[in-house]
Amino acid sequence: MNALVKDVMTRNVITVNKDAAFEDIAAALREHRISAVPVVDDECRVIGVVSESDLLAKLAFGIDEDRTPGMAGILHWHQLEKARAVTAAELMTSTPMTASPDDTVEQAARVMYKRNVKRLPVTDADGRLAGIVSRADVLAVYSRADADIAEEIRAGILAGEPHEEHRPFDLSVRSGVVTMYGKPLTPEQGERMIRQARHVQGVVAVRDRLDYPVAPPGAFDALASFPVD
Repeated sequence: MNALVKDVMTRNVITVNKDAAFEDIAAALREHRISAVPVVDDECRVIGVVSESDLLAKLAFGIDEDRTPGMAGILHWHQLEKARAVTAAELMTSTPMTASPDDTVEQAARVMYKRNVKRLPVTDADGRLAGIVSRADVLAVYSRADADIAEEIRAGILAGEPHEEHRPFDLSVRSGVVTMYGKPLTPEQGERMIRQARHVQGVVAVRDRLDYPVAPPGAFDALASFPVD
């Protein structure tokens, strides 16, 4: 399985235009229990994102900014601008990070992790909004059943792999943790199988319990490549 963003994203997205008022944006976030809203133009192209942190700047700094000594010297200039903002155009982060419907869930997760964002607008080739994907959406791959993970590894990785006589490959999966057994013909073969198993979606970690003909530097437990928040 190689889940794509289009498989997990939300298609019905709450949006605002650039002229939306601060109060209306705050009401939308509260009503729909979301942490951010895409800002779109008349052709539904994403031109920015307003997050709850953008709105919080007004509460944190806006009311008392003129009465707090040294505030302008402490805060970066754009934080004060956010505090003074009254429309989506003034509040939004322009050129926001986005995902494509055909990106893998793993790719979207990496962007969220590295950029420390909770959700990504999903746009088509023309920049038009197609959906939105959240941390919860991408982490849903970890709810995959252990039996499904085991079946994919057996059919897609272990099947057809040559092994030492009387030492066939096998595995167990518990709570997403894969343990692999058997005797590969070469260390390289075994290490390749372990690497492939790491990238099966839903895998949390891979425990290498293969019986190598010549032991590599050390058996290892390999964390899955999918980043966690």
